Amino acid sequence: VQLVESGGGLVQPGGSLRLSCVASGFTFSTYVMRWYRQAPGKERELVAGISSLGVSINYADSVKGRFTISRDNGKNTVYLQMDMLKPEDTAVYYCSAFRSAAMHYWGKGTLVTVSS
Repeated sequence: VQLVESGGGLVQPGGSLRLSCVASGFTFSTYVMRWYRQAPGKERELVAGISSLGVSINYADSVKGRFTISRDNGKNTVYLQMDMLKPEDTAVYYCSAFRSAAMHYWGKGTLVTVSS
């Protein structure tokens, strides 16, 4: 099983980034996919989640209206479009695949830094 995130980097406040997470080794279309983030000195927090077929989506209050999660089951990929970025969005972003407690996988993360 592999989850590989990409798309992180340095961006100025107000800018945009698009994160991608490519999955392999499991049946992607049957898993809930989520993006989490962990800022320095803070606990990991859920940013956004999308159901297996993309019907149900949820966001943390802190990113509502700025971030958009989507998935392409044909490409085994989940995306996080991040707009109007703020310095407090600086964190390592992780994608996760969840089906059950025993079937919960994590990527290694991609660093997003929002700074002028």
